[in-house]
Amino acid sequence: MYNLEVALIASMNLSYNIFMKLILNVVLFFIPAILFAGYHATVSTISPDIQKRMIKGNSWRKGCPVPLQNLRYLQITHKNFSGRDQRGEIIVHKDIASEVKQIFKELYAIGYPVRKMKLVSDYKGSDWQSIEADNTSAFNCRKATGSKHWSKHSYGKAIDLNSIENPYISRSGHISHKASQQYRKRVHKMHSSADKAVLLKNDKAVRIFKKYGWKWGGDWSGVKDYQHFSK
Repeated sequence: MYNLEVALIASMNLSYNIFMKLILNVVLFFIPAILFAGYHATVSTISPDIQKRMIKGNSWRKGCPVPLQNLRYLQITHKNFSGRDQRGEIIVHKDIASEVKQIFKELYAIGYPVRKMKLVSDYKGSDWQSIEADNTSAFNCRKATGSKHWSKHSYGKAIDLNSIENPYISRSGHISHKASQQYRKRVHKMHSSADKAVLLKNDKAVRIFKKYGWKWGGDWSGVKDYQHFSK
């Protein structure tokens, strides 16, 4: 009788373990589908219409270091500051297009908010105006800040993310954009979307970029460019 009870208990434990493993496998199967359910992204070559926007908007011109055929146009779903899905657009170098698509997929999964994502052409190629609008952008044929050399943005290999919440701070501590002054002190203060958009060293969003080998301007010595990621 004792042996029968032991065998019965062992059988029940085995059945329970098998059942729990089955449940775990089902959960693990559906988690990615749930996290990325609303995420969509497309990658395409620069169409004639996009080319016209870039030239008219002064973000690309003859003499730029990268020809248009080496650039890719991405349309990406992201969470906006209201927590809703929003369609954004960005242009990057063809060599990193698939990687950027994956990075923003992971940012979407962790709920990282992006206020807006429009081509710099919509701001007449003006980095200043794009930042003032708190725009997230990538390609823009321009010189690096305070330099005569081409910026990484000119190669489509840099992204500025939520530029107001993550300001450029000069060696002297100057911040050019008034709306960014409140973000001089780098801390998370509350649970608002703007606060979630602030990028700190150990944040998941920063770690996602670094996982793919991107460098972050928040790690620079002297000058700090918290919005800036480059490859």
